[in-house]
Amino acid sequence: MVVLKRLKWKINLIDELEEKLQLEPLSLPSKINNSLAVIPEFVYRKVSLKGTWDHAHTMIFAPRVREGVHGVRIVTPLVREKGSTILVDRGFVSKEKLESGAYLKDVGEVEIIGMLKTSEKRNTFTPDNEPKEGKWYWTDVEAMSGFAGGEEASVQPILVEQIFGGHAGEATSLVDQGIPVGRPPTVELRNSHLSYVITWYALSGLTAAMFARLLINKKRSPGKRMPRFR
Repeated sequence: MVVLKRLKWKINLIDELEEKLQLEPLSLPSKINNSLAVIPEFVYRKVSLKGTWDHAHTMIFAPRVREGVHGVRIVTPLVREKGSTILVDRGFVSKEKLESGAYLKDVGEVEIIGMLKTSEKRNTFTPDNEPKEGKWYWTDVEAMSGFAGGEEASVQPILVEQIFGGHAGEATSLVDQGIPVGRPPTVELRNSHLSYVITWYALSGLTAAMFARLLINKKRSPGKRMPRFR
């Protein structure tokens, strides 16, 4: 059955990504242009980065929601000391605290742990990004690296999602301060195939039960004879 095969594939994929998350963070080489083709193979692999934020090219993605709070996601290029610039999805900032500009106050060298990520697939309901207007809705790594300066500024088309490994209280405190909160170190893949299998078996079972009940009722009820007219 095709659905069962896809379910097995999805479960194996999630297990594989979970295993990647348990590995020690990688240190990205200074230049990755020659290795861009293998980036998809390292998605969900932790990496460590050091550098300073290029706040002038910060990108704000809206709208986003985190635990019922409306806000945005902040993506800022990270300029590394002896290498290229990497795009970093720093995480969620509430709409209420966005104007405070707290996410712009980190000006020294920072060290982060994150996960490699590729571009998203834009669906028909997602608006086009408008970089010149500062409007971003979906992750287009090529366009984002171009906005940040592109190859001339040594900006690599690589995106890293910053990881937040703290507890809920810490996350709430950061949100209240307007400081970006990164994503949890978990695999966030929707296993829709499992729901399809459950639904398919439930409907099959219901159909079988109704058919069996129909047969039982038919056996219990004697057939009615047609009246004879003289």
